[in-house]
Amino acid sequence: MKRTATAVWKGNLREGTGTLDTQSGALDAHPYSFKARFEDENGKSGTNPEELLGAAHAGCFTMQLSHLLAEAGHPAEQLKTIATVSVEPKDGGGFEITRSALSLEANVPGIEQDIFEAIAGKAKAGCPVSVALGGVEITLETRLDR
Repeated sequence: MKRTATAVWKGNLREGTGTLDTQSGALDAHPYSFKARFEDENGKSGTNPEELLGAAHAGCFTMQLSHLLAEAGHPAEQLKTIATVSVEPKDGGGFEITRSALSLEANVPGIEQDIFEAIAGKAKAGCPVSVALGGVEITLETRLDR
């Protein structure tokens, strides 16, 4: 299985602009820019790679957790994950992605906290996006509603 995404960029780094397209059409000439990536904290001027990485990580982890919970006999009623991806200046210039912090709200009837935590930890470690982010700190905070 392979998935594609296309980036087109015009101009220099600070004043240039780009568009992103995905195979599925979820992004279709979606704008991105230096401002959207490094200056616009409200996130309304376009997307950026870190936001997209966060969406991918949250989606992958949540699907993996759903599968593992059902496999263990504890299907979830609802799982909601927010992934906060941090990009920081690095020594010598430039930037690096340093962390993906997963924050999970889960409604899983009848499961014990320790069993839930163990399964969530397994999902965090095993989802393909977590594996791909091997050089980045990944944290998980959970809230279990039963």
